[in-house]
Amino acid sequence: MTDSAPTPAHTEDEDYGLETPLAGHPEPLPHVVVVGGGFAGMAAVKALHDAPVRITLIDRRVYNTFQPLLYQVATGGLNPGDVTYFLRGLRLKQKNVHVVHEHLVEADHRAKKIRLLNDHWISYDYLVVTAGVTTNFFDTPGAKEYAFPMYSRSQAIRIRDNLFIRLEKAAKSKRADDGLRVVVVGGGATGVEVAGALAELRTAGLAPAYPEIHGDAFEVKVVQRGGEILKAFAPKLRSYAAKELRHRGVSLHLGAGVAAVEREAVVLTDGTRIHADLTVWSAGVHPHEEVAEWGLPQDEYGRIKVGDDMQVEGLPGVFAAGDIAVSPADLPQLAQPAIQGGALIGRNIEALLAGRPLRELRYVDKGTMAVIGRRAAIAEINLPGGRPLRLTKGTAWLVWLFVHIMSLVGPRNRVTTLAGLVTRYGFPFHRRPIPIVGDVPTVRPPKASAG
Repeated sequence: MTDSAPTPAHTEDEDYGLETPLAGHPEPLPHVVVVGGGFAGMAAVKALHDAPVRITLIDRRVYNTFQPLLYQVATGGLNPGDVTYFLRGLRLKQKNVHVVHEHLVEADHRAKKIRLLNDHWISYDYLVVTAGVTTNFFDTPGAKEYAFPMYSRSQAIRIRDNLFIRLEKAAKSKRADDGLRVVVVGGGATGVEVAGALAELRTAGLAPAYPEIHGDAFEVKVVQRGGEILKAFAPKLRSYAAKELRHRGVSLHLGAGVAAVEREAVVLTDGTRIHADLTVWSAGVHPHEEVAEWGLPQDEYGRIKVGDDMQVEGLPGVFAAGDIAVSPADLPQLAQPAIQGGALIGRNIEALLAGRPLRELRYVDKGTMAVIGRRAAIAEINLPGGRPLRLTKGTAWLVWLFVHIMSLVGPRNRVTTLAGLVTRYGFPFHRRPIPIVGDVPTVRPPKASAG
């Protein structure tokens, strides 16, 4: 760890305009490169709002995704734009940020520079790695080929499209039992929320819209290796969630994991074979494989090893946070640890600039929550003093709604998301919800053959 600011680096790639001094600073300021525009990356950038630095935010996408609501996109409750924020919009309030739409390929930490996919090199004084993670299929045979992950906007849209493709196919079938069998792999918060949303969609939105499909032909099942769902919650909340899911017609297959995924089936470790027209995978995440090329120390799961100050082990001036990083405290891969870790990185970079010692992360666990459906949710809120407040039913649902709306980036996203959720769950709109339909292929007449 170092307590002094390095000499400002000069960026080698002038195409990005990174050499332009900020107003009032005739010389280039210290350069902070942030790789990844997720929860941790955004928090780090915002924490440096008033710092005398130049910030380059690099992301493979042009938007930030609010992943806790992706399942609403996948089930037709929200538009994709409701849960994404244009990263270049940061410059409206923060002029020291420059956004680059690119992908990190390698890093030379001795020379303090990184190479992007377009072969451009960018020098840095401080590097912040918050590149996020991807779906973990745990080497399950067939999972990568036939299961649908839900970790990005495009993946959520793909689930929604295939959902409606299958429903339209079932509506044309002459078989009364031809419908839609959805298997959700993973009984954590994401798995429970997508299963609950699908059940709600089936009961309120699709039953009247698809009279051709027999009600029992649209099934939703959750497969969880452990004996209970939502292991991170208190037993009382787990029991309530399981009861509510079953009340909504969701079947729970507990105690056996997934041995293989087939095109139209999921095979469990106990030999059970479950028919599946659509398999949604929400069982875990892990860092991207290319992280191994970035010259950073990793643990056995591929996460970047950092200290309590979020600085990468053995690399002063290089930081990491979010799901891609693991600290001695081994915090859960959730939004709040990422946000608090990213914010601390910003403050610690300011401390280095001022010659002050770095601070360690004092994580404040505010609690966690999950929604099952209309007026049904669970919430575990940690009150001051460490006493947990456990909520269920409508009260927890209102808390869930408030927290998620306020956590979104940008006023437009908050307004449109609130409108979408109110029209899906609120009285009296819930009685006649119209889902945001997926892109079902157009029916076209055959082309006339050339004479």
